[in-house]
Amino acid sequence: MALMAFVSAGCVSAATPPLTPPPPAPSAATTANVANWPAAQSPAAITDKKTEDAITALISKMTLEQKVGQIIQADISAITPEDLKTYPLGSILAGGNSGPYGDERADAAKWAQLVGAFRDASRISGAGVPILFGVDAVHGHSNLPQASIFPHNIGLGAARDVDLIQRIGKATAAEISGSGIEWTFAPTLAVPQDLRWGRTYEGYSSDPALIAAYAGAMTIGLQGNLVVGAPLDATHVAATAKHFLADGGTMDGRDQGDAQISEAELVAKHAQGYPASINAGALTVMASFSSWNGVKHHGNASLLTDVLKNRMGFAGLVVGDWNGHGQVAGCSATDCAAAINAGLDLFMAPDSWKGLFASTLAAARDGRISAARLDDAVRRIVRVKYKLGLMGDAPTVRGQTSLVGKQEHLDLAREAVSKSLVLLKNDHGVLPIRNGSNVLIAGSGADNMAMQAGGWTISWQGTDTTAADFTNGQTIGRAISEAVKTGGGMANISASGMFEKKPDVAIIVLGEKPYAEFEGDVPNLAFRPQPAEEEMIARLKAQNIPVVVLFLSGRPMFTGKLINQADAFVAAWLPGTQGRGVADVLVAGANGKPMRDFTGRLSFSWPADARSPVDAPLFPLGYGLNYTQSNKLPPVNEDPRVDLSSRTIATQYFVRGKVPAPWNLQMDGSISARAVDMAAQEDARQFTWNADGAFVVNGPAVDLSKPLKEDWSLLIDWRIDQPATGPVMLSFGGAALDIKPTMRALPTGTPTQTRIPLRCFAAAGAKLDAVGSPIRMQATKGLVATIRNVHIETTKKGASCPGKMR
Repeated sequence: MALMAFVSAGCVSAATPPLTPPPPAPSAATTANVANWPAAQSPAAITDKKTEDAITALISKMTLEQKVGQIIQADISAITPEDLKTYPLGSILAGGNSGPYGDERADAAKWAQLVGAFRDASRISGAGVPILFGVDAVHGHSNLPQASIFPHNIGLGAARDVDLIQRIGKATAAEISGSGIEWTFAPTLAVPQDLRWGRTYEGYSSDPALIAAYAGAMTIGLQGNLVVGAPLDATHVAATAKHFLADGGTMDGRDQGDAQISEAELVAKHAQGYPASINAGALTVMASFSSWNGVKHHGNASLLTDVLKNRMGFAGLVVGDWNGHGQVAGCSATDCAAAINAGLDLFMAPDSWKGLFASTLAAARDGRISAARLDDAVRRIVRVKYKLGLMGDAPTVRGQTSLVGKQEHLDLAREAVSKSLVLLKNDHGVLPIRNGSNVLIAGSGADNMAMQAGGWTISWQGTDTTAADFTNGQTIGRAISEAVKTGGGMANISASGMFEKKPDVAIIVLGEKPYAEFEGDVPNLAFRPQPAEEEMIARLKAQNIPVVVLFLSGRPMFTGKLINQADAFVAAWLPGTQGRGVADVLVAGANGKPMRDFTGRLSFSWPADARSPVDAPLFPLGYGLNYTQSNKLPPVNEDPRVDLSSRTIATQYFVRGKVPAPWNLQMDGSISARAVDMAAQEDARQFTWNADGAFVVNGPAVDLSKPLKEDWSLLIDWRIDQPATGPVMLSFGGAALDIKPTMRALPTGTPTQTRIPLRCFAAAGAKLDAVGSPIRMQATKGLVATIRNVHIETTKKGASCPGKMR
């Protein structure tokens, strides 16, 4: 959600597929045959005659401006309550990097204050219809410090526990409502088929049957059972079934990409969760950024209207994703009647809302959006507001802050962590850790709250999450240390693996660094430990110290060498903040047994090499050991069977206007791009900022610490065609510099080269030992820049740092 550069909302992201997807093959389906789809029906309790009559009366009194306002949603980073006096918008959201009054670490009371301010402003303006406030609370109320943070969905899928899912939904809803909010962009019902996708961890499983089983349970957990004529109670919130449809089935696992599949596969693999969620009463559905055979879902009437609203009987509202309407053919972020006509009811227009309001009003006036379609969209939105208790003289009051971080919810999160762990290897019975053991706890994830919580935690990417954000939680290392000492043993936490007394066993916690959405897209499934971690494991093995690898990741990965080195290997996924849930399974208690046995089973196949999709898995879907099973694992394959050479990968990001594999380009919906001539035919790409936004080049995490030490620079070979009027933030490795002053000195319309030493980004906080996003450029509306080449090279004399660091 709202990152300055990109933001995401539950789906929300502000990115776009590398470029416009390729046109579908002539025989590829783009229009659904509704007879092929499962039928469903929103419960009668979603509304009633008295409510519908009240909505009809309200709509008859609304002006066209008020109706158009209802179908537009803005982000808190780009709108104030005061704006509602002029623009009667119907909804507000808080994106992934948006916090109340600019405070990303605001508490529940501050969130409730902000929601109340917008609600009060909406009640006294326009038609007096209160705003609907949405937020991405995707593994607990993950925007708030001290909230109860549950494992990400991939871990919950491994738990294989429908009752657990419903209880988590109920607890999450209570904490969301405790901050005054009534709508979450969850659950994600994606069925990831290619593990290279950066949102794999948001999916419960690659198995559609498990998604279907969980969909209804999470929906009921969040919303409760709907009652005719009564709103949800104050501790429940609206659910969002997302993202409709097939965002887990795109070609090459590309985020916001194209699902180039048959209608039969679309239905069988990717649609199965939606009937269950709709039958359970889901009040909202979110459209996917992705495409089906080249046609963007935000503009596909056969899916949004014919299938979702008619065949599946969905009576709630369909919301877009972060400026996703701007990716529809012929549309921009500020103008897209086509999306509403296709069946979208509520534009998610975080920073484009003002221009979109004007263009949509014009489209409604001249008939490009019919009165009937506009009234239907408004009806669906207001219907949801009635069901949430927002309407009338005695609205439902949310904001009981004591519900956030409630001990009962923390205990539930701890249970979920324990049930999510999957034991893949346990040779020689090294687990559980015995009473009285001397235990070394090492690795980059040993005492790292960000790594165990993952993306969508406090901030969108989750990279800056710390233990201080969750003092009611425990890092994995500290939780294991506590449990070992309780059992009479000794424990030493050392990320580097150094020790004074030789340990009886070493637990190495390592894995992926936090990421969200397209920033997590990877070219292959090879996991490469940091060099220091490889050396540490080799050193421990050379001293005959048993090694337990606790692997943190948002997807199964190729880890052949690690599995062979380890005496025990545990897939821990992204367990969240309750590290004690890990210790409950790994460490024996006073009776010599752990509090819980391993019960988790793989919800995705584990790859035998780095290729994807996984055709011949090392461990199949459903695999998982427990302490009663003892089978020695023979050596497994260590050959990734893909080219992992990194010279080009590490140094070149644009080559003659194209982004070379395995890097890929993602653009904010506000940016358009086209191939142009700079020195030769189509040797560059011109980017036009039609609204505030950003593009990013992302891919595998590469180690650029050596180029940093050797004082290399980033070189941009480009041309400024129209200067920026506001800041231009250039990010490298997670740190940003404002390069507007540098750009101002460049001649307009003339090819030039800009060099920025990597040390400038390092000084701004860039982590150059694992760079997955070498380039991100964010700018305000109006900038036009043509880029030919971007790479890193030895710094030339006199290169200095530009602009302001952020």
